[in-house]
Formats: sequence, structure tokens, C-alpha cells
Amino acid sequence: MAQRDYVSRGRTPQKKKPAGKGRKPATNARSNAQSNASVSGKLPIVRLIGIFALVIGFGVFLWSIKDNVEDDVDTQASRPVAPTEESLPELPEEEWEYIKTLPGYEVEVEVREQEKSDKRYLMQCASFRTRAQAEEMKAKIAFQGLEALIRHSTGSNGDWFRVILGPYESKRDAEKAKHSLRKVNIATCQIWYWNL
Repeated sequence: MAQRDYVSRGRTPQKKKPAGKGRKPATNARSNAQSNASVSGKLPIVRLIGIFALVIGFGVFLWSIKDNVEDDVDTQASRPVAPTEESLPELPEEEWEYIKTLPGYEVEVEVREQEKSDKRYLMQCASFRTRAQAEEMKAKIAFQGLEALIRHSTGSNGDWFRVILGPYESKRDAEKAKHSLRKVNIATCQIWYWNL
């Protein structure tokens, strides 16, 4: 079998279309263009006249119905009716009983006295290995108007420097100081019921 060489063969010749098919004669195109121009020139004028006639007709219609409305109906509907003094009922007299009875009441409350104890509340805010860190924490607390103490303690795991506030007479006073320290991001304080 012989192999065909498609590259050397070249392109196949294409069929030519006859000149008469697919094209319109030039004379017909010119006559159509002229007729379209004359129709399009008349069309906007006809539209404008039609719109103008509709607007005038609508205006005449509104003018004609304006006079047909009765004056009595319009004025009675728009005029509010004012009540007379004879048609209104009398206002009732207001009677408030609590104004008379309230001054006579007395409330008795029993308040227990808080027991005083020898123990007081202390608040420990931090515990450090070095005295310098404890002094820095003490200075932060002093800026809040509170006085802190540094207590040195020695335990089985070495020396510690504790920053302590107090003593406070009640837990409420200790909570108040703890709350003021939270405003400056010192949130490690714990309240203990200690005796110094």
C-alpha cells in the first residue's frame, strides 16, 4: 500500500457560488431605503399629534367633572363638628386614697448586728520568687490608692515574697478593693480569712 502525502497534495479547490444567489440587486435596496425614510419621517409627527390630542382630551375631561361636584357634600365633610358644652358629660372628681392613708403607715425592720471577731480578711494578690517583682506589684497597687504589704515566707520549695492587702474588717471591704484592682488588670487577688 502506498502512503498518501497530505501535505504535498495541497488544498482541495472550493466550489464557487453563483453571482445571482444571495445578493439583492442594488436598485431594490435603494428604493427600499427611500420608502423607509419617508415613512419614518411621517411617523414621529403622527405620534406627536396623537399624544397632544390625548393630553388635551384628558384636560377637558378633568375640567368637565370639576363642576359636577356638589358644594354641600364637600363643605360638610371637610368641616369638623365642634362639641358644645351641653353635649359633654361632667368630669368625675378624682379621689386618691393613698394620699390620706400613706402617712399613717410605719414599717418596722429588725436588723441584726454583725458579730465582731478577732479574725480579719486579708487579700493576697501575688506571690513572687524575687523581692523586685513584689515591689513592682506593690507600686501598681499604690497607684490605685491602696496600701500593700510584702511578706517574706520560707517553705519547702524555697523563698516567696507575697503581696498582701488588708486587714479588712468585713469581706465587703475586701471585695471593694479587689474590684478597684481589676480595673488596672490585677485579677489574681484572692480573699482569705486569715489572722496575722
